[in-house]
Amino acid sequence: MPLQTYRYAACGGGNTVIGLLIYFICLHFIFERENFDAGFMVFKPQNASLFVQSFFSFFIGFLLNKYIVFTTSFLKGRVQFFRYFLSFFVNLVINYFLLNLFTQYLHIDKFIAQVFSIGLVIIISYFTQRHFTFRVKKDGEPEFSNLQ
Repeated sequence: MPLQTYRYAACGGGNTVIGLLIYFICLHFIFERENFDAGFMVFKPQNASLFVQSFFSFFIGFLLNKYIVFTTSFLKGRVQFFRYFLSFFVNLVINYFLLNLFTQYLHIDKFIAQVFSIGLVIIISYFTQRHFTFRVKKDGEPEFSNLQ
């Protein structure tokens, strides 16, 4: 296994465990399996828990990926952050739809559904992180100034 893939798995695994812990706490103790009225919108407990979990996972994930996993990226930090946000947002939307598909239509437990959703999103996320967010320079590839 390449070192970068190992680091991604280790950091992503740690971030996933922290995220699932936050999701579990939010689902069972903060939102207590009841709808959450945010004033402008009412969220189902699994969705409110997802958004809280995602807030924390976003920052933890970016720092781990930037400083541990994709250390050879030639892109500037602000570009990486913007690209990370874009890929994170796409992954959040995918996670949201999968979570609701699993819970509302397949009637899977909310926590188990989140575990399944995250498993699928992790696979998508690795490729977007590697080839878009923290693009790594290949041997012989020029550093294009418009990508920085």
